Amino acid sequence: MRDFTLHAYQQLLETLKAKQLPIYTFEEVCKNKPSGAYIVLRHDVDAKPENSLQTAKLEAALNIKATYYFRIVKQSNQPEIIREIAFMRHEIGYHYEDLSICNGNAEKAIRNFKENLNYFRQFYPVKTICMHGSPRSHFDNRNLWQHYSYREMGIIGEPYLDFLLQNKVIYFTDTGRCWDGEKYNIRDKAEKTMASPLSRKKIHSTVDLIEWIKQTDIRQPVMITTHPQRWTNHAENWMKEYVLQSCKNVVKRFLIACRKE
Repeated sequence: MRDFTLHAYQQLLETLKAKQLPIYTFEEVCKNKPSGAYIVLRHDVDAKPENSLQTAKLEAALNIKATYYFRIVKQSNQPEIIREIAFMRHEIGYHYEDLSICNGNAEKAIRNFKENLNYFRQFYPVKTICMHGSPRSHFDNRNLWQHYSYREMGIIGEPYLDFLLQNKVIYFTDTGRCWDGEKYNIRDKAEKTMASPLSRKKIHSTVDLIEWIKQTDIRQPVMITTHPQRWTNHAENWMKEYVLQSCKNVVKRFLIACRKE
């Protein structure tokens, strides 16, 4: 099976459905604080929102609700697509990068954040947010909350600050266009992720992830993050994304090495 296609994503969804674990939006997790094992499907819509519309349709057909975080920039922010995804009962959140956009100016960044949050609340009553990694920026967008509180703006959760710091969560992300892309990963990581014995085996492809789900007695929460611009059945677009991500991975490894020095 060719990886990072909608066919592959469909198989992943069907595997999750067959596992018969609850699948919640991140908003539902923050509101209801469920216990035991469950799945959160998170999508960071960095670009090509039309791809996110396709994954949202696949999920809706299986009666699965997921969480979609949109950036304010044009390559992510397409109002009609946001409306359509919200209409399918998926959660919409803000994929914020205000501190990076404002070059570390926290006062300007919080003004931007409030304005952008209100913008996205036109489409959905946004209750959760998620930082955009901004790998080329020196500024970690989460550091905005060293100066301000998002809870004062009606936000009840941020995955990196309110969920992934818990040591009971298993976290998978397709950062680097693979499921074991730690060496390409600058900020999209869970520092205290718990790993079951099977999760320590190599999980590189979506087939590997599907097999892990099938074989593992999952007893704790799992968050699976995708970047839907990577997932397509269109051969030319698939190849373009493959080449582009391969180049990005080289740059990211260089940036990570530089920041360690």
